[in-house]
Amino acid sequence: MSSFAILTDVTKCTGCESCVTACKTTNGTGEKDAPRQWQGTATDLSSTRWTTIARTGGRHVRVHCRHCLEPACAAACPVSALHKTDEGVVAYDPSICLGCRYCMVACPFRMTRYEWESATPRVRKCILCHDKIQAGELDQPACTAACPNEATVYGDREELLREAWRRIDAH
Repeated sequence: MSSFAILTDVTKCTGCESCVTACKTTNGTGEKDAPRQWQGTATDLSSTRWTTIARTGGRHVRVHCRHCLEPACAAACPVSALHKTDEGVVAYDPSICLGCRYCMVACPFRMTRYEWESATPRVRKCILCHDKIQAGELDQPACTAACPNEATVYGDREELLREAWRRIDAH
């Protein structure tokens, strides 16, 4: 089975946040962002905002879970609520999550967020719309389908790596 990934090209991103809107709509996280005071501004990642656009150095940089090859978050989870799928996604099963938040401590990129505002909190993060792709509802993550400039594209990991090297060599 192929491993899938996302390639983001900051030279093509205009910061329109279509990816953010598509993610929030598809995953039903609500219109309002809920960052905690220590997490930063409303445009930072939160339990309701699983992807965002960082504006830095005159560029727009998409921020979302990197779906690591060897995810520290999944390794730290004592019950495998976070786990790496055969397709390359770091998926989450809230039905077995203990709420220990070890994944939050383990992730070097700070991609997992906690629903502090919920009476029954869960860990929240990008799952590349894995559940909806598996169910046949989507053929790619909502964020990549929504990008008007193809600044963020979804596909076979090896093909995307070749494309990334081609773009780097071209510049």
